[in-house]
Amino acid sequence: MTSRFRFISTHHKPYGIKRLCRVLQVNRASYYAWKAGETAREARATADAQLTEEIREIHQVSKRAYGAPRVTADLGARREAAGRGPVNRKRVARLMREAGIEGRHQRRRKRTTVPDPKAPPAPDLVERDFTAPATNIKWVGDFTYIRIGADQWLYFATVIDLFSRRLVGWSMAEHMRDDLVIDALRDAVCRRGGRVRGVIFHSDRGSQYASTDFAAECAKHGIRRSMGKTGISYDNAAAESFFAGYKRETSAGQGYPDVATARRETFQWIAWYNNTRRHSTVGQLSPVDYERRQGHAKLILAI
Repeated sequence: MTSRFRFISTHHKPYGIKRLCRVLQVNRASYYAWKAGETAREARATADAQLTEEIREIHQVSKRAYGAPRVTADLGARREAAGRGPVNRKRVARLMREAGIEGRHQRRRKRTTVPDPKAPPAPDLVERDFTAPATNIKWVGDFTYIRIGADQWLYFATVIDLFSRRLVGWSMAEHMRDDLVIDALRDAVCRRGGRVRGVIFHSDRGSQYASTDFAAECAKHGIRRSMGKTGISYDNAAAESFFAGYKRETSAGQGYPDVATARRETFQWIAWYNNTRRHSTVGQLSPVDYERRQGHAKLILAI
């Protein structure tokens, strides 16, 4: 019907509105109602075009990682700073869909956890409650693989503070020995200034986290070990979610040509993740911004 209205609007002078409505079987009242809203439609189309360009810019800055929720949050922050009104998430999603703009999607993850049946398990102190009232209450850790070239692997271990979802410790190595996860834990302890006694560290039941050396490192700093009960992904969902985002938003899901490139791009992404990337769990703020706003500025260290 809209196409008929447009045809009538374009050709009504030589033929007349009444005649065209009769030939095209259009109700004249409907046509006049449509015509009355033409100015408003043109204004909306112009506003949509301008908003789409803003969306495209934000999407490019995020390295094409952001979907509608984070794009909407960035738009909201920009508009608030400029004294403009907020924008509806559904509208952003519609414009992204119409413009063919989309965030990166999660790929299947290769299983790296190898349980050690002989190691005594730690109790589950988290029980799938991946929240914390302050920094250094609950940490979670895991590691994943990164393909290098055709037949090489690099492993990436992490420690995440559940209060802000900040990556507080990490390490990369070309092996899956206990040192991989121990180095990540030491990094977290260092970045948090060594004041971590009583922190719960939650992991899966992989042999690295069940090792004697890792247990000794936790005991050295007064860290309480925790392990999922069942050994399935839901018991360490926060760590799983972190790696899903990492592989979705970097080239790690496809692999890197060499170790140096993998380390460099991962380091760049970590800096962006901690300081800029918006996280839905902490009110669409970055982890560092969330800690700062919650009065934890003294813990804001480099990356």
